[in-house]
Amino acid sequence: MRRSERRGHRTAAALAGAALCAVLAGCGIRTTSVPVDAGAAPSRVPCAMPAEDAASQAARGIPVQVYLICASQLVTVDRAVQVQEAKADRLRVATELLNELRRQPTADERQAGFSTGVPGSLRISGPHPGDAEGALRLSRQPEDLSSEALAQIVCTFADSDALASGETVTLGGPGDYRARGYLCTAETKASPRAVPSSIGVP
Repeated sequence: MRRSERRGHRTAAALAGAALCAVLAGCGIRTTSVPVDAGAAPSRVPCAMPAEDAASQAARGIPVQVYLICASQLVTVDRAVQVQEAKADRLRVATELLNELRRQPTADERQAGFSTGVPGSLRISGPHPGDAEGALRLSRQPEDLSSEALAQIVCTFADSDALASGETVTLGGPGDYRARGYLCTAETKASPRAVPSSIGVP
């Protein structure tokens, strides 16, 4: 091929490249030197933790389950406490479970999508004079908590044989307001942003 023809081909290629760049710029596409990963789309949040062997769990304490928030629902996770429900008083059990709800999720739990809405400053105490048997008092009025936090507490306590009266958890706040019974329902677990159902306590 003659030199003049080779120059002509190079000129045509350069013009074609310039035209392509103009088209891309016109479409709002920016060039980048960063490699683009066109792999599979990210998987959904699993909301599940790997099973722990019995020996490791026993070494940490008595196994319990608490409700955390994942994918806008309440989902149980395994934790361990230092008291056995059958041998401890109700307030001790309630305190241990509340401590687990107040504690920030572990790195593995966070990676699986879990979070907690229960304030770290929240505390719990026994009933006031005149309260129904089995009532527990929080350091904040239950209705002043976020609905997610209240749902976590109610459903976690409702799963405890030591704390629930039937399916009802009786909670009050620090003031003189009457303690009320709260129910953990399937709707509460599926949509914790809705305030848990409450019932009057005689």
